[in-house]
Amino acid sequence: QVQLVESGGGLVEPGGSLNLSCVASGSTSRVNAMGWYRQTPGKERELVAGIGIGGTTTYGDFGKTRFIISRESDKNVVYLQMSNLQPEDTAVYYCNMRRPGLAPKYDYWGQGTQVTVSS
Repeated sequence: QVQLVESGGGLVEPGGSLNLSCVASGSTSRVNAMGWYRQTPGKERELVAGIGIGGTTTYGDFGKTRFIISRESDKNVVYLQMSNLQPEDTAVYYCNMRRPGLAPKYDYWGQGTQVTVSS
């Protein structure tokens, strides 16, 4: 059984910053690719940022200049630094973990953490 636990969400004013964390526990002896997705009501879940086993990163277009994803070496722990947040960044942010060689339908997901950007 694998669990992903996110932390760090909350309310921030436009232009502010937030840092999210995600720790995987359970049967996670192997290091896996991890990432962050977000979702707002009525919309599909979208990729925020992903980081591979070797540290290769990928970002959604909206976050390339404002978000930074990182991970602890050799651990299934991932971080997301978000800066210059805007109201359109308001969403539930989900941590994701994907085992090597497996299709996305086998991904693990956290419960999500709410990020609200508002004055």
